[in-house]
Amino acid sequence: MTPAFSLCVYCGSRTGTATGFADAAVTVGRWIGEHGGQLVYGGGNNGLMGVMANATLAAGGRVVGVIPHALVEKEWAKLDCTELHVVDNMHERKRMMAERADAFLALPGGIGTFEEFFEVWTWRQLGYHDKPVGLLNLDGYYDTLLGFLGSSVQHGFMSDWQMELVRVGTEAPALLETLVNAAATASRRTSLSQI
Repeated sequence: MTPAFSLCVYCGSRTGTATGFADAAVTVGRWIGEHGGQLVYGGGNNGLMGVMANATLAAGGRVVGVIPHALVEKEWAKLDCTELHVVDNMHERKRMMAERADAFLALPGGIGTFEEFFEVWTWRQLGYHDKPVGLLNLDGYYDTLLGFLGSSVQHGFMSDWQMELVRVGTEAPALLETLVNAAATASRRTSLSQI
């Protein structure tokens, strides 16, 4: 059965210090599954990644994991994904994840999460895709990053319209609904433009 939507989620391979991070990963995964969606993620079994994938599967959703060989060899792969794609490198991983997604969401995470989030945001502002990008700011985790980005606008290195390309929220269900609805609108625009 074709999923209602496909959401690429970037998040930590650790759970972090606050229990609220893991709780939010469960909420995101459960919401995806309960709404007939598909999770696309980095294929890991650890941290928020594994927590979210387990919650998606438990709620009846599809889970597509994409992981490089090197991380499989470290036994970090979630082998019971609906689909597990083992690729040669990180570039292939990110390309496949982006191709399989209707929208993107970043939860709390580390340097890998930041890099993936900034890449799809950059691609969006360059016009390489028209898919919505979201940032779940749990417990103020991204407050200082958002402040820094605001400073970048003030100093003339970014524009307000670039900031407006990212939908920021503190409540997972509301942000997920916003992203899925925006993805449906973007899909209709793309379909019409291809006629």
